[in-house]
Amino acid sequence: MARLINDYAAQEIMLPRNEMELAESIRDFTVAELKTPGGKQLVGCVALHFYTTIAGEVRSLAVDPAHARHGIGRKLVESLEVEARACDLATLFAFTYVPDFFSKLGYERVDRNVLPLKAWKDCLRCPKFQNCDEIAVLKRLKEIELRPFPSAGDSTRELVQLPTQSGKLA
Repeated sequence: MARLINDYAAQEIMLPRNEMELAESIRDFTVAELKTPGGKQLVGCVALHFYTTIAGEVRSLAVDPAHARHGIGRKLVESLEVEARACDLATLFAFTYVPDFFSKLGYERVDRNVLPLKAWKDCLRCPKFQNCDEIAVLKRLKEIELRPFPSAGDSTRELVQLPTQSGKLA
């Protein structure tokens, strides 16, 4: 998986993943294998990463170029949607350079501000953080309202009060 993902990362169309990251998130992955006379060959992978109880990300979608355009990517994403629905997720999103692929699967382009957890967690380590050119796409698995995350200077932003050690609200 590391070779497949990092070949795309070398082309700057996917974030690289090291073996430790892959090991830590191995349960997130679904793989596509091709049976060969010598065993099996990995031809694609994708991960479903949970961000909240209702939102997950389609990440690290990679198909071996020798097996591209055979529906492998579609099948991988569709398998994640089945898993996401079984886990009662309301939305799936991705950051991509191929929005038309996701559009064919029912994803719509969205403003990245509706995906704040992604922007502040994983994007911070991306070399393109200050000049991101990926397109945010989202698929609603349930009907929900999407609202942009308020900016730090937005005076209408609601704040959550956390209890102090005494148990009273601050």
